[in-house]
Amino acid sequence: MISVQVAWARLGDAHAGLLTLLDPVERGRHDETVAPADRARFLVGCALSRLLLGELLGLSPARVPLRRVCPRCGGPHGKVRLAMPDAPAPYDFSVTHSGAVIGVAVSSDGAVGLDVEDVEAPLDVEGAARTALSPTELAALHALPPAERRPAFLRVWTRKEAVLKALGVGLRMPLRALEVSAPAAPPAVLAWPPPPAVPPEVHPADPRMTDLRPADLRMADLLVDGVHTAAVAVAATGATPVTRAGARSTVSGPEGVRVVLRDGSALLAVHAR
Repeated sequence: MISVQVAWARLGDAHAGLLTLLDPVERGRHDETVAPADRARFLVGCALSRLLLGELLGLSPARVPLRRVCPRCGGPHGKVRLAMPDAPAPYDFSVTHSGAVIGVAVSSDGAVGLDVEDVEAPLDVEGAARTALSPTELAALHALPPAERRPAFLRVWTRKEAVLKALGVGLRMPLRALEVSAPAAPPAVLAWPPPPAVPPEVHPADPRMTDLRPADLRMADLLVDGVHTAAVAVAATGATPVTRAGARSTVSGPEGVRVVLRDGSALLAVHAR
């Protein structure tokens, strides 16, 4: 069974004591971020990632070796990855945020992607749907009563975002060609663009991902604070499940994804303000 740790924290969990966990690149990005809310989200995401990975690796959070390299320009941005010096990285992780919610997912079973959407954020559902949904998905959305379209769209959107993050391609993959199951159905990838439709620079960064089929993706739907729509996806590679004592786990859907929920706010609070 695929296993994923998911920890949720909040914007208010940011405090100056967490700055000691950041490396020089992270500290520089933090200090250069102008908007206070964006700066807090970045700090919480970095600190929570380091706390979870440090626990798994047996390292202090500040010593977790992370690497940010854009596959297109080589700059210090893009998906953050573990940079183990002498061996393949034993874990993959994904950071997401929306509004006041910040989340981190970690898995040893494959490349992982996590997405959350603030249900109260302004959203042009019709405009976003025309851009992001396949013809089949769009028809299904329009078949719903108007009051049900926003939550249905967010469910589909978070699934797609989680998949794109797991593959490490971001929004450069044609969204309308990536099709997932209906909102009320168990989460699954039904189809994605054939290789000729995807530019070479958009191919997954991990060479193990290049031969994936839609059936190789495992997903789980999540709900944060009982209201915020979220999803996690893993491009399975068959490694050892992630488990930790004291964590609360749930299994979502028939795909066999075991989600181990962690209290990210509690982890961050350990460091003195």
